Amino acid sequence: MPFRHKVSPAIGSGTRASFGRLRKLHSSVKTIACPRLTMGRMTRHSIAEHKRILLVGVGAIGGLYAAYLAKVSDVAVLDTNRTHVEAIRRHGLALTGRTESVTTLAAFASAAEMGKRSFDAVIILVKSQATEAAFASIRPVLEGRPVLVTFQNGMGNAELLEGLCDLEVAHGVSFEAARHDGPGRVHHLVHGEDSWLGPARGKVEAIAWLGELLTRSGLPTKVVADPRGAIWGKFIFNSVMNPIGAIVRGVNAARYEVPEMRALIDDMAAECVRVAEALGIRLEFDPMYLVKKIRAGESPLTKHAGSMAQDIEAGRETELEAITGYVVRKAKELGVPVPVTESVYRMAKGVEYAAKAKRAEA
Repeated sequence: MPFRHKVSPAIGSGTRASFGRLRKLHSSVKTIACPRLTMGRMTRHSIAEHKRILLVGVGAIGGLYAAYLAKVSDVAVLDTNRTHVEAIRRHGLALTGRTESVTTLAAFASAAEMGKRSFDAVIILVKSQATEAAFASIRPVLEGRPVLVTFQNGMGNAELLEGLCDLEVAHGVSFEAARHDGPGRVHHLVHGEDSWLGPARGKVEAIAWLGELLTRSGLPTKVVADPRGAIWGKFIFNSVMNPIGAIVRGVNAARYEVPEMRALIDDMAAECVRVAEALGIRLEFDPMYLVKKIRAGESPLTKHAGSMAQDIEAGRETELEAITGYVVRKAKELGVPVPVTESVYRMAKGVEYAAKAKRAEA
């Protein structure tokens, strides 16, 4: 049976997918240790005060992070989906799947409704195309100088936030996977390996507390001086697998069992790696490591074909421009040929348009 925090939710058993045991291509990353502590041992800790955290966008990953962080900090959530917010207020935020829990949260559907508040960190997890509007809405009500944090899939969010304010900005990558299952409900699909976090503007020591807090909550997080190698590793995976998942209409098996699709994936991934190399990015792991494990039978093939397929099925705008589109544009700037990636990008644009047209007809 689900339960309500402050009790720690039970994590589902089984193999934790995917990226944490990845083969490191470089071993010179400076990390700040974030000790893993269980919620049962609430002894003296380096986090001297109770932290206040705002989650902006709590549809899937945002909801997952809010539920976990609520175990170890004061959490408020902001989401423009009023039906979702009202359900959280009435019944709490319910996690199902790999995590079973119900969490009571302070939930708001607008910044005006929330009013002026002081936070230690603001974690932004809206779709990349909504980042600017989301921050513009909360800026007038933020008191103090919270660190802004993005774990978003798309590229360019940290740079955008830096341009909008003078606050410290941190960026990172999460290897959790979740699905918004309706008002007040999030289904936890994949409990991933270590996430990565580091400063985009500011000092790494200034965000060590957040990595420690995430680790204590049950989301183990490495804090590093430069997380771009890890961010790009996951970004390449998303840039390849998400649009292909949408093209095959959310049937994950098609990405693995059709030889032509496997070849397409490999060619596209190689192009994306060349773009990263041209930018001087030192990848922390093989971006397609999970794909190779599934192909080798070392990890199970799930039905999860990526968030882009989910968005298209639900009629939501995708993050295609912020992921695969970003690779295509950056490749053109750098003079790196990416014909396969560009073709997949074009096909995904057509799939997204066709899905919208069908829904409009219906």
